[in-house]
Formats: sequence, structure tokens, C-alpha cells
Amino acid sequence: MSIITITVYGDKILREKALPVKEVSDEIIGKITSMFDTMRNASGVGLAANQVGFRDSLFVIDLRPVEGYEKSKPLVMINPKITERSDELVVIEEGCLSLPNLRADVERPKSIIVNYLDTDENEQTLEADDFLARVILHEYDHLLGKMIPDRISIKMKNRLQNYLHRITKREIEIDYPITENL
Repeated sequence: MSIITITVYGDKILREKALPVKEVSDEIIGKITSMFDTMRNASGVGLAANQVGFRDSLFVIDLRPVEGYEKSKPLVMINPKITERSDELVVIEEGCLSLPNLRADVERPKSIIVNYLDTDENEQTLEADDFLARVILHEYDHLLGKMIPDRISIKMKNRLQNYLHRITKREIEIDYPITENL
């Protein structure tokens, strides 16, 4: 098991756009394995590469710990591209491993279609709705350099400003390894 420190709010890499993966090498497979280990260690259900300091355009998802998704298969999405978003929007509370202990209501499309490469470099298309669509959109945002604070109202962001500052300064208690104060 290989646990990597998780980048948190204030780390520059979280605001940078991910770079396309040119080939699924042994190095990339190693990163993916470490990302799954890290995500599970932190009790997360999704993790984008930049959340562990990698610039690669990929994320991992495992919804099995979530009620109703116990039989779902873990997903790896390499170079994902959202091609369709439903007009129907849903507001649900979200959390993020890079925003420890912070939760906020985020509006997102109810369903999406996403194209991506799997670990065998095969092109895949997935239609997702409800919670899976939300997790994909959340992780996809990370690859674009966006986070929950970019998806909430100014009023809510202002309310959270003090806590966001505490995360940046590492003045929070969390039970998984995060990057050091930069």
C-alpha cells in the first residue's frame, strides 16, 4: 500500500489545468494504484491526480463504500472529456479531500456523458447520473483547476473564508496525510 500526501486548498497545483496522458505506462499504473490506496485511506470516493501532486489528466473513483453502490466497479478515467450535461440541475452537499471537513451545497447537472481512456488505452463512453455523475463532475473540475469554492455563491464563500484560510495555513485536524504548509 502506497499512501501519498493529499494537496489541500492553497496548494498551487490544485489551480493548474491537468496535462493529457500520452500513454498508460507502468509509471501511470503505479500512480493510479497509489491514488486508490490514498483515496481509500482517507475514506474518499474520488481522487484526481492533482490532489496528490500529479499533473496527469486522470482520476479514480470507487463508490462501493456508499449505500446503494456496493456492487459498482472502481473506475479510472484517463483524459476524460464531458461531452453532454443534462439541463436538469440538482443541488447536493459535497465534500472534498482537499478541503478537509468542509461541506457545501453544489449545483451540478443530474446526468452526463463522459468519454475517457481506460487503463488499457481503450476509448470508453459512460452515461452517468445522480451520485456517479456528481463525483465525475467533481473530479473533472479538479483537472480544470476548479474546486467547490468556485461552484458556490459569493455569500457562502465569504462565510467559509475563515475556514479556507485555516486549511491553507494547515490549522486543521485531519486523520490523513496532507502536504506541508508551503
